[in-house]
Amino acid sequence: MAAIWIIFEAVKKLMNPEPIEAIGWGVGVMLIAAIVNIIVSEMLFKVGRETDSVALQADAWHLKTDVYTSAGVMGGLALIWIAQWLFPGQDFFWLDPVAALGVALLIMKAAYDLTTQSAKDLLDVHLPRGEVDWVRQRIVEQEGIIHGYHDLRTRKAGHYRFVEFHLKVEPHMSVMESHAIAKELSNKIKDRFPHTTVTIHIEPCDSNCIDKCIAGCLLTEQKRQEMHSKN
Repeated sequence: MAAIWIIFEAVKKLMNPEPIEAIGWGVGVMLIAAIVNIIVSEMLFKVGRETDSVALQADAWHLKTDVYTSAGVMGGLALIWIAQWLFPGQDFFWLDPVAALGVALLIMKAAYDLTTQSAKDLLDVHLPRGEVDWVRQRIVEQEGIIHGYHDLRTRKAGHYRFVEFHLKVEPHMSVMESHAIAKELSNKIKDRFPHTTVTIHIEPCDSNCIDKCIAGCLLTEQKRQEMHSKN
C-alpha cells in the first residue's frame, strides 16, 4: 500500500513538477540514514541467520531496502543539484518523482520476497534445495555400508527442520550395526542443522527392487544382479 501511494504521488508530481528547496540538507540526511541503516541491517541479518528467525531477517530486509531507497533519493536529489549548477535556468525537478518511482518498485520487490519466504515456512514446504542436496550427499557417502535409500522427505516450520528417509541395509545386518549407521547419519544432520528432528527407517535390502528403491540404489548393476540370483 505504501508503494502504491508513492507511485500515485510520484505520477502527480511528474505531471506537475514543483521546485525543491534545501536540496543539500536532503542529500546529507539521506547519507546519514543510509549509513545507519547499513550498520543496523547487517547486525539484524547476523542475528537472524544465527537464530533462523524469519521475523528478524524480514526487519533486516526492511532496513536494507531503506538503504537502497535512501541511495535512490540521494542520487535523485544530487542529480537535480548538479543539473541546476551545470544548466542554470532549466527545470530538472522531474527527476525527484522518477526517483520516487524507483523507491516504490524496490519496496514492492522487498514485500514480495518477504511474503513468499514467510508463506513457505507457514505452509511447511521442503527445505531449500541446497540443504536437501547436503542431506542426500551425506547418505550417498555411506555407499558400501548401506545398499540405498528412498522416500527422502523434508520440511521446515519456523526455525525447526524435519528430515526423514528410509535406508536399505544388508538383510542379515545386526540391529546394533544398523542403529549405529542411523545414529551417525542423524548426528551429522543435527550438527549441520540445529533444531532438526531426524527420522530414519531401516529396511532390509531383499533384492525386491521397486522403482523408488532403484532410484536411490547405491549398488552396482553387477552387485544387484548377484543379489537377485541368490534369492
